[in-house]
This record gives sequence, structure tokens and C-alpha cells, in this order.
Amino acid sequence: WAPERDDSVRFAAISVLGNGLDEAEHHEAALSVKEAELSMLRRIGAPEHNLLVAQSNIATTCQKLGRHERALEIYRDLYSVTLKLEGEEHKNTLVDAFNYAHCLSKLNSHAEAKALLRKIMPVARRVLGDSDDLTLKVRSQYAQSLYEDPTATLDDLREAATTLEETERTARRALGGAHPTTVAIEQALRGVRQL
Repeated sequence: WAPERDDSVRFAAISVLGNGLDEAEHHEAALSVKEAELSMLRRIGAPEHNLLVAQSNIATTCQKLGRHERALEIYRDLYSVTLKLEGEEHKNTLVDAFNYAHCLSKLNSHAEAKALLRKIMPVARRVLGDSDDLTLKVRSQYAQSLYEDPTATLDDLREAATTLEETERTARRALGGAHPTTVAIEQALRGVRQL
């Protein structure tokens, strides 16, 4: 697939417009632009990777709008397709799995989120390393899924606290104390300690 120069410029402009609207917190308008972009990409037969990126952008905007059920459907499909295309050890697969698990947690499907995170956590650690931003986010999300589950046992809460303590130390060392991932992990750790 080699788009004409005019097509490339058009798609870049549409993508910038959608992202700009999101940044300005005009999420409804951003969603419309991103859906139009996906439609155009499909119409011209764009490569699968471009379609997946466009769908992921739509899901992210859906989450910003609180439309977690729609985002969940998209993330589930993205994870399934990426897993088939790239394999379980590809970073794109791990990103899609994380997004899917995060959305499951938002919808209080903690058991399903924990199962998925347990599956990808060792893969992320092996492939990306313990200090990688995505690995840290996966571990933190797993801990949050443990302690946010209304059926959490005392052992679950201990595991969540231990996981967050270890993850926070690694994040602080690898990313620094001001990094958004480190800050988010610290907030989660405070949350579990208040229980």
C-alpha cells in the first residue's frame, strides 16, 4: 500500500485534527473525526497496522467519554487480532492486552482482568524487562485489579500491597519520582494501604 502524496497529507491532517480535539477535551468531535479516519482507511485498503492504530485511537477516546463498554469491545478485538498477527511476545500485543485489561477493570470485571494480567505479566517481564514502563503499568494494574475487587481476600490485599511496593521501587529507580507511571503507582499504593 502506497498512498498518493495527497492521501498521505490528508490522513496526517485528519489524525492531527482528531488528536488536537482530544487534547482540547472536545472528545465527541474527536471521536467523529477518528471514526471518519478509520472509514477512509478501510475504503482505500490501508494496511492492517494502520487500521489497528486508528481503532485503538477510537477506543482511547471512547474511554475518555466514559463509554467503557464500547472501548472494551474494540480493545478485545484489537488484542485478538494483534495476538494472531504479532504473537504474544510483541510489544503491540502487550499494549493491546494491557488496554483490554484496564478497560475490564473499569467495568468491574476484575476476575477477567486478573486472569489476563497474570497471563501477560511474565511475558512483559521477560520480553521488555522489569524496568520497562509497560511492564510497570501491567504489574500496577494487576495489583489494582486485586484490591479493587469487592471479593478480595486478605491474601489478595497483601499481594496487591507487595506488588505495588516492589513496582513503585522499580519505577522510582528506572523512571524517576516525577514520571507519570511512578506517580500513578504511588497513588495506587496509597489506595491499597487505606484499606
